[in-house]
Amino acid sequence: MSGGESQYARTEGLLGKAAVEKLHRAKVALFGVGGVGGYVAETLARSGVGAIDLFDGDTVQLTNLNRQIVALHSTLGAYKAEATARRIKDIDPAIDVKARVLFYLPENADAVDLSAYDYVVDAVDTVAAKTELISRCVGKKIPIVSAMGAGNKTDPFSFRTGDISETTVCPLARAVRRELRRRGIEKGVKCVYSVQQPVSTDTQRTPKSVAYMPAAMGLIIAAEVIADLTEEPL
Repeated sequence: MSGGESQYARTEGLLGKAAVEKLHRAKVALFGVGGVGGYVAETLARSGVGAIDLFDGDTVQLTNLNRQIVALHSTLGAYKAEATARRIKDIDPAIDVKARVLFYLPENADAVDLSAYDYVVDAVDTVAAKTELISRCVGKKIPIVSAMGAGNKTDPFSFRTGDISETTVCPLARAVRRELRRRGIEKGVKCVYSVQQPVSTDTQRTPKSVAYMPAAMGLIIAAEVIADLTEEPL
């Protein structure tokens, strides 16, 4: 990929040629390509990140259609990682994108060489997976940004970016903080979280969602990644 009069000409016009070249050279791992992660993947691809590895073991379901960019009637039943990889290739065939059909867990974490990446995005759902991924990135000094809870929320203006130690209100962030403390990690982890109190809907455990909330969080996360990779402040 190159700058100049290309599909990235307008990005280059705003951020500069050097910044776009940094994005072309970057390799990012994205764990979870659902509601939040799908929009991260979309934005990184359209911004010209040169290599993107996608990790997700889930398939597209009918209930994903209300919020996940990869979810279409034509992709129902497909693995999200593979469907997202095909979409990225359609955005720019030159992007080196790999789909790993894998639920990242402490039990299989050794199968992923995190040191191969310039940046890691955590958009997985479970506390155990988040804690493992964050801990390993901190230990290897690999930049990571972690998505906290977007479910049961309705206010996109409630999102904040900050250190894990600064998070408030979010139940998922609270649980992740607790587990990280057990591993000796008190701070030094960038995350995006909401300060809105969760909306009470019913007694079911499955979080409720509206289309714009995971999308907004995903776009904020992608902006943080791009700013860090290009070393250009937002």
